[in-house]
Amino acid sequence: MIQRPLACVDIETTGTNPLRDRVTEVAAVVIEEGTVVEEWSTLVNPGTSVPPYIQSITGITNEMLEDAPDFATIVDTLDRLLAGRVFVAHNARFDYGFLKNEFRRTGRSLRRPVLCTVKLSRRLFPEYRRHNLDSLIARHGLGGEARHRALGDARVLWRFLDKLEELRDPPGVAAAVAELLARPALPAGLAWRDMEAIPDGPGVYLFYDERNTLLYVGKSVNLRSRVMSHFSGDHSLAKDMQLSRQVRRVDWMETAGELGALLKEAQLIKERQPVYNRALRRHAGLCSWWWDPDDAADAPPRLVDTRSLPADTTHNLYGLFRSRRVAQATFRKLVDEHGLCHKVTGLEKTGRGPCFAHQLRRCRGACVGLETSLQHRLRMMTALAPLRVRTWPFAGRIGLRERAPEGGRVDVHLLDHWRYLGTVTDARQRELFDARGCDAPFDADIYGILWRFMERRHRRLDVLTTEELEARGY
Repeated sequence: MIQRPLACVDIETTGTNPLRDRVTEVAAVVIEEGTVVEEWSTLVNPGTSVPPYIQSITGITNEMLEDAPDFATIVDTLDRLLAGRVFVAHNARFDYGFLKNEFRRTGRSLRRPVLCTVKLSRRLFPEYRRHNLDSLIARHGLGGEARHRALGDARVLWRFLDKLEELRDPPGVAAAVAELLARPALPAGLAWRDMEAIPDGPGVYLFYDERNTLLYVGKSVNLRSRVMSHFSGDHSLAKDMQLSRQVRRVDWMETAGELGALLKEAQLIKERQPVYNRALRRHAGLCSWWWDPDDAADAPPRLVDTRSLPADTTHNLYGLFRSRRVAQATFRKLVDEHGLCHKVTGLEKTGRGPCFAHQLRRCRGACVGLETSLQHRLRMMTALAPLRVRTWPFAGRIGLRERAPEGGRVDVHLLDHWRYLGTVTDARQRELFDARGCDAPFDADIYGILWRFMERRHRRLDVLTTEELEARGY
């Protein structure tokens, strides 16, 4: 029925993380022209301890692995068994991903066509809800001796394939196998028709698990290509392995271009807190140093809550810090490096006598009259210059008009002093959206996205001024 040479493979491991955990057993049942021509299995010394709960599941103990070969010793044999054959496994992304990483550690690569028996079972027996190996064994009478040992489970896979001819019509099985082998491997919970609906243009995508929990939000200028890259089978990151095992639904939102995708991704991550996103999470403690170099009273810098500041005060901000502790440590380091006065900068209380730093010869003497207020202020400007938050380059609220690469969709991103107010795409949305009533907080990630995008593409940005926005009904 399946005419191509096959290798039914199963592995046991120390855990589920392909970067941290290792293979402890591997087995292959090799099939040529519908006949088993070779069976092979071996324990593998992982070079690390096997957790007790894994030992209780597999029965493989640390003592059993002490004299076993390491993976580098058996990689040649395994490579020979897999060469020229379809890699068959149950939830194949797990086994293939682990072995791909083990091959990589030895300086080798693993590239084989992959057939997942979970996906094949779902395709051929859609009337059943469960497709794990225990369910297949019970449903089709496949035996199952030495369950949770590599060779025993690999034999079950071959029995399942061998029995398909009497369970389903051969042309249907052959067509299902051909379709699965012709396309990139997807997680067992996803269907290829879901991928076909994803557009090729820019936007954001969202991964959900079986309980509809949002796992991950990403962005791309080519949604379909980026989503498929998560399921390439090359699990160089533990996150990709975990996502591929848990994702059951993919949703997406189209945008006119890259900027819209960047802004939408940041907004969604902050609002919905996906499980696997970390970099763009909300930072409630965002703070900055606020200092006016033109202040005649020579007031020292103040540590302020950046998110609560009025929109037009960003021109006096220095640094964007995730915590007050980091902000204070950074400022103190700059003061010491530039020989600034601890009293004038507010690090010490004012009063008679020199600051403590001057006594240690780390202050140039603004506190005792050896340096004028103007001189000290100029040096403070030099010290803080690398931290300065960029001045908003417009008079007030603006719109950045972004067109789709091939015409059609147009997004207008409404902004005010680095604050993202929202995006509208057509007249109907304009009626529901009044940017003048929005009070979006300052956000460090949005600020970074906007100034980098403007700096890189300022000649290509289509800016709508406040007056133009008013005239267009925004």
